[in-house]
Amino acid sequence: MISAAWPLVLSVAVLAALLFFLHYPLAALVPLSASVAIALFFRDPERTVPAGEDLVVAPADGKVVEVRPASESVEPRVAIFLSLFNVHVNRSPVAGTVRSVVYRAGSFRPAWEAEASSSNERNSLELEGPGGRFGVAQIAGLVARRIHCFKKEGDAVARGERIGYIAFGSRTELTLPPRAVILVRVGDHVRGGESVIARLTTGKERA
Repeated sequence: MISAAWPLVLSVAVLAALLFFLHYPLAALVPLSASVAIALFFRDPERTVPAGEDLVVAPADGKVVEVRPASESVEPRVAIFLSLFNVHVNRSPVAGTVRSVVYRAGSFRPAWEAEASSSNERNSLELEGPGGRFGVAQIAGLVARRIHCFKKEGDAVARGERIGYIAFGSRTELTLPPRAVILVRVGDHVRGGESVIARLTTGKERA
């Protein structure tokens, strides 16, 4: 479980224990259930990161809601929607170096909507990795109100390493360099740090 969640889980569990001690067992079920739900939401399972420097892994768990192929005017991008039932830890898609971390305030539209990408509160990381630069955007949603980032400019990251999390339903977007071939489709479900969502190729392979 994410370490920052322990105080909240324990405080609600203590309230449940107190109510049970005061002979209010039915009332104690409410905070007890809340404590379990919070612990499940903030779970942080280990993941098996696939080997291969040409592989790009998912930056988050969830459902792929947008796949934008490369063109002359835009970089390829994959957007993932994280529901309340997904693991909300964000992970680095590649090994590399954090070049910038930029926070921008915004609204809280439902994270599955395309408009959330441009209007919602977000924290954007730019990573320098194999094949160029990668962008990971942590985007708040309708319920989400807290974006947490563990990294700062200049930090080195490993592929699949934890880089932050978003509290409650949200959206994570990955911008890829032009030579990346996207391997997922809208509707696919992916696991952060484990599912391969793109592969880096040479110009000859793309041709």
